[in-house]
Amino acid sequence: MLGRGVELQRAAYWGSSLCFAALPGAGLWHLLAGCGVNIPQQAAWHGGLSARLSGDARRARPCWGLHKPRGQGAAGSPTPQPRNMGQGLTHVLSGQGDARSSSSPKFGLWTTFRWPVASNVDGNEILEIQVFNYSKVFTNRLVGTFRMVLQKVVEEGHVEVTDTLIDDNNSAIQTSISIEIRYQAQDGTVGTWSDKEFLETPGLRPEGDGRCPLETDSLLPGLRQSFDVSPGKSSQQPHGGGRAVAKRLDILLSPCAYADEPAVLEAEDLDRKAMRLGGGLDPDTISLASVTAVTTNVSNKRSKPDIKMEPSAGRPMDYQVSVTIIEARQLVGLNMDPVVCVEVGEEKKYTSMKESTNCPYYNEYFVFDFHVPPDVMFDKIIKLSVIHSKNLLRSGTLVGSFKMDVGTVYTQPEHQFYHKWAILSDPEDLTAGLKGYLKCDIAVVGKGDNIKTPHKANETDEDDIEGNLLLPDGVPPERQWARFYIKIYRAEGLPRMNTSIMANVKKALIGENKDLVDPYVQVVFAGQKGKTSVQKSSYEPLWNEQIIFTEMFPPLCKRIKVQIRDSDKVNDVAIGTHFIDLRKISNEGDKGYLPTFGPAWVNMYGSTRNYTLMDEHQELNEGLGEGVSFRARLLMSLAVEILDTSNPEINSSTEVQVEQATSVADNCTGKMEEFFLFGAFLEATMIDRKIGDKPINFEVTIGNYGNQIDGMAKPVLRRKKEGGDGDEEESELLQNSSEDEGGEDGEMVSVSSSQPMKPLVTDRNYFHLPYFEKKPCIYIKSWWQDQRRRLYNANIMDKIADKLVSAGRGGRQPGIHAADPFRRRFVTLADKDQHHSSRTRLDRERLKSCMRELENMGQQATTLRSQVKKNTMKDKLKLVQNFLQKLRFLADEPQHTIPDIFIWMISNNKRIAYARVPSKDILYSIVDEEMGKDCAKVKTVFLKLPGKRGFGPAGWTVQAKMEIYLWLGLNKQRKDFLSGLPCGFEEKKIARGQNLPSFPPISLLYTKKQVFQLRAHMYQARSLFAADSSGLSDPFARVFFTSQSQCTEVLNETLCPTWDQLLVFDNVELYGEAHEMRDDPPIIVIEIYDQDTVGKADFMGRTFAKPVVKMSDEQYCPPRFPPQLEYYQIYRGNSTAGDLLAAFELLQIGPGGKSDLPPMDGPTDMDRGPILPVPLGIRPVLSKYRVEILFWGLRDLKRVNLAQVDRPRVDIECAGKGVQSALIQNYKKNPNFSTLVKWFEVDLPENELLHPPLNIRVVDCRAFGRYTLVGSHAVSSLRKFIYRPPDKKAQHWNMTAKHLKGYLAMANGAPRSRPTGEIVVNMEPEVPIKKMETMVKLEANSDAVVKVDVSEEEKEKKKKKKKGGGGGGEEVEEEEPDESMLDWWSKYFASIETMKEVGAEQGEIKLDDSPMKGFKGQAKNKEKSKAPKDDKKKKQQSAPELPEKKNKQKIDELKVFNKELEAEFDNFEDWLHTFNLLRGKIGDNDDNATEEERIVGRFKGSMCVYKVPLPDDITKEAGYDPNFGMFQGIPSNDPINVLVRVYIVRATDLHPADINGKADPYIAIKLGKTDIKDKENYISKQLNPVFGKSFDIEATFPMESMLTVAVYDWDLVGTDDLIGETKIDLENRYYSKHRATCGVSQTYSIHGYNVWRDPMKPSQILSKLCKEGKVDGPHFGPGGRVKVANRVFTGPTEIEDENGQKKQTDEHLALSVLRHWEDIPRAGCKLVPEHVETRPLLNPDKPGIEQGRLEMWVDMFPMDMPAPGPATDISPRKPKKYELRVIVWNTDEVILEDDDYFTGEKSSDIFVRGWLKGQQEDKQDTDVHYHSLTGEGNFNWRYIFPFDYLMAEEKIVISKKESMFSWDETEYKIPARLTLQVWDADHFSADDFLGAIELDLNRFPRGAKTSKQCSLEMVTNEAELPMVSIFKQKRVKGWWPFVARDENDELEVTGKVEAELHLLTAEEAEKSPAGLARNEPDPLEKPNRPDTSFIWFLNPLKSIKYLICTRYKWLIIKIVLALLLLIMVALFLYSMPGYMVKKLLGA
Repeated sequence: MLGRGVELQRAAYWGSSLCFAALPGAGLWHLLAGCGVNIPQQAAWHGGLSARLSGDARRARPCWGLHKPRGQGAAGSPTPQPRNMGQGLTHVLSGQGDARSSSSPKFGLWTTFRWPVASNVDGNEILEIQVFNYSKVFTNRLVGTFRMVLQKVVEEGHVEVTDTLIDDNNSAIQTSISIEIRYQAQDGTVGTWSDKEFLETPGLRPEGDGRCPLETDSLLPGLRQSFDVSPGKSSQQPHGGGRAVAKRLDILLSPCAYADEPAVLEAEDLDRKAMRLGGGLDPDTISLASVTAVTTNVSNKRSKPDIKMEPSAGRPMDYQVSVTIIEARQLVGLNMDPVVCVEVGEEKKYTSMKESTNCPYYNEYFVFDFHVPPDVMFDKIIKLSVIHSKNLLRSGTLVGSFKMDVGTVYTQPEHQFYHKWAILSDPEDLTAGLKGYLKCDIAVVGKGDNIKTPHKANETDEDDIEGNLLLPDGVPPERQWARFYIKIYRAEGLPRMNTSIMANVKKALIGENKDLVDPYVQVVFAGQKGKTSVQKSSYEPLWNEQIIFTEMFPPLCKRIKVQIRDSDKVNDVAIGTHFIDLRKISNEGDKGYLPTFGPAWVNMYGSTRNYTLMDEHQELNEGLGEGVSFRARLLMSLAVEILDTSNPEINSSTEVQVEQATSVADNCTGKMEEFFLFGAFLEATMIDRKIGDKPINFEVTIGNYGNQIDGMAKPVLRRKKEGGDGDEEESELLQNSSEDEGGEDGEMVSVSSSQPMKPLVTDRNYFHLPYFEKKPCIYIKSWWQDQRRRLYNANIMDKIADKLVSAGRGGRQPGIHAADPFRRRFVTLADKDQHHSSRTRLDRERLKSCMRELENMGQQATTLRSQVKKNTMKDKLKLVQNFLQKLRFLADEPQHTIPDIFIWMISNNKRIAYARVPSKDILYSIVDEEMGKDCAKVKTVFLKLPGKRGFGPAGWTVQAKMEIYLWLGLNKQRKDFLSGLPCGFEEKKIARGQNLPSFPPISLLYTKKQVFQLRAHMYQARSLFAADSSGLSDPFARVFFTSQSQCTEVLNETLCPTWDQLLVFDNVELYGEAHEMRDDPPIIVIEIYDQDTVGKADFMGRTFAKPVVKMSDEQYCPPRFPPQLEYYQIYRGNSTAGDLLAAFELLQIGPGGKSDLPPMDGPTDMDRGPILPVPLGIRPVLSKYRVEILFWGLRDLKRVNLAQVDRPRVDIECAGKGVQSALIQNYKKNPNFSTLVKWFEVDLPENELLHPPLNIRVVDCRAFGRYTLVGSHAVSSLRKFIYRPPDKKAQHWNMTAKHLKGYLAMANGAPRSRPTGEIVVNMEPEVPIKKMETMVKLEANSDAVVKVDVSEEEKEKKKKKKKGGGGGGEEVEEEEPDESMLDWWSKYFASIETMKEVGAEQGEIKLDDSPMKGFKGQAKNKEKSKAPKDDKKKKQQSAPELPEKKNKQKIDELKVFNKELEAEFDNFEDWLHTFNLLRGKIGDNDDNATEEERIVGRFKGSMCVYKVPLPDDITKEAGYDPNFGMFQGIPSNDPINVLVRVYIVRATDLHPADINGKADPYIAIKLGKTDIKDKENYISKQLNPVFGKSFDIEATFPMESMLTVAVYDWDLVGTDDLIGETKIDLENRYYSKHRATCGVSQTYSIHGYNVWRDPMKPSQILSKLCKEGKVDGPHFGPGGRVKVANRVFTGPTEIEDENGQKKQTDEHLALSVLRHWEDIPRAGCKLVPEHVETRPLLNPDKPGIEQGRLEMWVDMFPMDMPAPGPATDISPRKPKKYELRVIVWNTDEVILEDDDYFTGEKSSDIFVRGWLKGQQEDKQDTDVHYHSLTGEGNFNWRYIFPFDYLMAEEKIVISKKESMFSWDETEYKIPARLTLQVWDADHFSADDFLGAIELDLNRFPRGAKTSKQCSLEMVTNEAELPMVSIFKQKRVKGWWPFVARDENDELEVTGKVEAELHLLTAEEAEKSPAGLARNEPDPLEKPNRPDTSFIWFLNPLKSIKYLICTRYKWLIIKIVLALLLLIMVALFLYSMPGYMVKKLLGA
């Protein structure tokens, strides 16, 4: 139908256009046949729709096409037909303007169309008018279309509209059309018209009249884009009359509207339809459609109430954050000693310190426990920082840090990041790059979350860091620094905070009343806080400051917390808090935008505004929980700027800064408008009796307006800002004084609260207020900036989402398309005020992104719709759910406008309870989609207690139930604020407003009332809440309707009462018009209570319902009557507490009185006195069923009233009938029942959904005939126990057909004929084992599948690999695994590898659903078997089947389950079920009483329910034992002795138990009386201990069947603490058909590591299974074949013993059958394979939170069978002792650090340091090569490192004491990494570190042959280089680079070293010893160092000679010459004077 409907619709569209071209003619209307339109011929003209149109077009010759395409078919047709009411066609207008002419013609065209309609027109249907350009020759061209929803027409019957047309792209064109529409409904409820009135065409109207108010010509083309073209939308001038209203334009789907979509229906229509169709629908849909009772027919006058009552936000919960720090890499800095600090919130923990390494390995696990509300938890910051050289004295220097909030982790899949690399950055230095990587696991677990941790295997894989960064999806790896500017402008409406005595004193002394609040704003973001300045005493503080945060972008913290606080000398308190969610103010897509906000107001809510010194609701002001009152509003904005860190001027500090900011203009947030809020209280019932004795009134506030304490007057307009308490006098007016209820000139003053009234008694729990015909009203004027558009957009989005929900609930198809018209509509509406001055950037960006999202959703929806198939339904639904979440997310508007409305109930001037209504929900708009969902509707509101008082039971009781009508809108739009009220009232106004029509009334007086009778058919309830200590309840139901209430009878001791009672409410008076009642009755509240003998009844839950209404003039007949029973979900607080099965009908009492009502005919045989049973037409139809019960036994019964249970019995009851088990005579001796099967017959409803629950109760029979209830269990759904006899024809084949197809295809290669019904399955061991060398000879007549010899192939491959081995054949081939080398751990690690590979494959490639999945080898072998031998080589070369890396050893594997075995095998409840027996009340507080604590024991048994009589063939089967009924072939339940062997492999992620963050775990096992504590073998300081132990315990089932395995923490003093425990029910495993006693191995071998563990051989097991399952077989045939049932299996037939002798055996064949036992018809099921299971450890003190996991398995062997062999040895591998000898030969190109004292020459004194395990233990240094001038050093120095190594885990094991105080040594496992460093030795200062290299001994780059070839690539580019492992190569020599980071953090080579690594086992090392350094034995020769490397002060002459001779020869000569010259000059000067004197004196 679906596909066809769409086609029809499409035809209808295109058909219409063509048809018009073909049909000229004047004023015709025409029905278009052949387009899927079928108007019933006999349909009388019940009603009709007619339209007439006139047009205004440009340059076109219009011809008109008119049709009404979208609709629902006639009333009763189950499949919606397209109601294409035909097309009308007007005459063609020509001559007035040719297509070329440029004038703008107007056509006054008066054409009328009429359609008869057979059923009422739905308000969602659409009228479409198309205007064509008519052409005689060609097809007509579409000019434009006008579409209109008929909503207003349906409501009013007559509408006139003028509007523009739109073209194909939904954009308006400059052509407008005027039409007038009238509609007359069938029942005459809407619009009547005479033909004359409509059809008389008046004379052509005068020119101007048909025009739009906006001249068409004046429409500027530029406006087109913004959709403002449509007149009547222009927001400046609302037009009067029908035109503004007629803007119900709906831009619908493109021309292929899906007419068959039920989705456009509102949910209510669907439900009505469902009721009409009555039994035609299958029961599933009916009850699902109304699970939430209140969706049924809620029409336009009422809105849906919310069912959930209790606030859940502020309640604290348990959380656990666990962080594993694995290792760090590439830390920046030289030679560091790093420590990691893990900080969550305020708590810090540190790892140990690793010395002298840039890539430390920690593997340390930290756990943080919290008990806080979720909001607080998710805002906590997780900060990981790496600190260099921290010790007791100094705090160390920060290397880098990383932070993210807990919420980000919690939103990850599985709430965790696993093995991810965090990028470290330095917050102090923005310009620096990254500072390293830190690998960690982070998980956040709330109570009840179960985290699937990936398997903790050995982490050998070299990680791809870039691909595994610790970032959520979608966050780019390169995050940049950004500045977040948060501007705080001003605040308003702050409450008066300080009411201390001081204030009064001040006032008395100074005489002035200053504002008593000193506010400042504090902003918290990403763990940093910023504050503005404090504004002293100001209620309207002005700050104009900005707070600047610097943080990485995108930040990993979701919320910014903005808080206004009051500064006080003692302590600052919060006034209000607001959170800004960054996801809502930014968009990360490629067209996204950075976070931006405002400037906009945010509203803050919190505690009430009456001030006490101790505010009990202070938490609300901190942002915890839902605020109960308006506190203040704050004007702020936010902007983000990405920093360009390369810019040198940038301020690189990340401290929070506060600066001044420029103020914003007053009108930036919108124009100040006057808003009007009107409310009417129609009903106030269910008022709690505690407050019923005092008068009660209600107060409504919006912001501070209407608030009686410090309400606001009109804002002072000169400052254009609302707020201001004005003058005192003005606020006085607000204390509503009713005598002067109006200001001057009719100006009204707000009335914000109702008059106090005394409540009347409803019943003993509740009171009601006597609002009968007189309903009080309130009205408030308030002034806000006009930002309605934001709320409108949110409303449209919400409506789209609601459509999706309602349609999804009703239709079979996800209701995406329902939303589509709305989506298109959004696009037009939302764009209206685009260029408004007060639009912020966020408004514009949000609009764009909303449109994009909606577009995408539309496209996805369309593709999705085509893809929905039966099997993909679930995924597609998920997708639709995603849409829904996205829509809800988009609808939430971050920039607030009008604050929410609070309704308070005030009793005796005390505020008791409140309701909070979001302002957007009641906001009025003339456009329907934009209207709030509760605007002008009657809403049922339940008032609740404020803050913490509302937690727990107090929050579940209703304080009051109110029917309230609210309307909020602009004051100037207020003319129809009463439009939504039930009709039939008179307005009572105050004196001033008497004759003003728009003056609001102060009360409404209803003159019309209707009288009804309500019939509540209370049938039964199920799964109720246990309210008594017995674990049962005595429930009764109380039904409330308006102000009446009635109760059902009390049924004792049951959680599933069947009341079967009719409650009749007579004379129910409802006010308003009759027709409104029919569609819209008030809701019924049903509360379930538990009757107590003393005290008042306990509340157990509540639900709501809507009755089906019958008016007095309607018939009581199908489809609506009698009503169907439906399930209503019962809520208790926020949690569900059962279901109620009931039906409700509301019957109008007509003029004839009650005699006209339908009779109440109950079953007559009931003798229940005055109690009326549910009448016949409504109660379910019953059939006879037989219920067989299998009684097996009782387990773990706890004491009752301190006495032990001794003689228990089980009573079973269902629908009043039942059966008792045999009495257990002595529970201690044997807790099983002697009689196994009993049955009883009972009448149950035909409809399985209505089946009553089955109750199991265990009583203890005491002396003197006393009974005590031990515990009970209610099986709420019998569905899984119902047996339906199979269909004869399909019986054998259908269950196996699935499997067969796959096997047939694989086994047969090609279809060939076979002996009848035989299916040959070639079972090949999945991991081929080398030993099985078998060849099957083919006989001519054999139809066996040929099996190829595996070993041949293997050899072939090996050869090939050897030849083409990597690297020229020098790589040593991995040798065949030697059997003696392999042990159980080899198998375990191989299995984990496989598990990870499979996991990875599933992650990357989704496995296709072909049946080929589990057969790795088969398909391949089949092909090969056909190929002859010589062909094979070619084939292998061509097929790249095995990638080269698969030289993995062939090892048998087992299955590692990373969950409990029970989870994999459905709890082993294949025939024996376990029912928990409960006793005791359910705790009221969520935190303490869990279900676990109420369990008092377990009943084991089963049941089978079937219709009687059964078909004969079942009872006639061979071996049918009538005593066992349906439970044939059940083992005996006599006690049995079993040997239980428990293997404990290891534990992971244990919760730390000691202060040092570690634990000392040991295993404790308890089974019955056996209690084993393995205390002496505790493992010191280890959270991931490997136990490797097995324990044998003898037990007797059934007495000892619950095995508890616990892990305890050993303590030196005091008792040992329980870390966690796990419980295993061994009995269910033992008796299960899955055979969980001993897992079936992959292969059968009789010696070695994989020896068969079970005492029974595979062939014996197979024979036993065949016998028990009555399966024919096994028949072993020649040639390795075995036949079981009609399957043939093939396999190898030989086995090798220890000595290599081959023997014939059938065991392999038998095993291959066992491993595929699930494919055997009828008897088959999956057998448990050999396995290791992973069980979570739980601690009763921390319920619901995992404390670690335990890997283990259990084998069980019955003692009457042959004894099993010795236990498999799984003791942990001992590490093997090795010795690594490293010879450092030479270094080269080492950088030169020192300057020479004398010569200034660069040189270095080189030495090399190396270590393997950790610096302290074994670092070794070479001697120093002094004074190397070239960076060359010669050493010939040997290091020797002995170490213990675990081959399988590739870790070195070291044991050492953690500190000097440690009691014992702790074992550490660290990766095998050799570190070599080069240093420069200094004598007097610390040595200088020059460079280092780390070689991972398992994979490191092969050394270069020469120093030249050795480069930086060897370190940075490891991926491309050939890697070697020292454990394979044994000896390696070569050159490696030393590297370090330079100033710019770039890696550079700082030297090269030539070294030789030689690995020997301890034995080899003993045989060929070698000396350390250059010592004996095997000494190395002394290095030949050049003579520059001597030490100058030991040999001064030599060095002087060296200095003089080499470098400074010429310099010295020059100096000597200069000196001689100087001496000569000096001598000359010296002797000159004397000489001259001599001369002068004439010597």
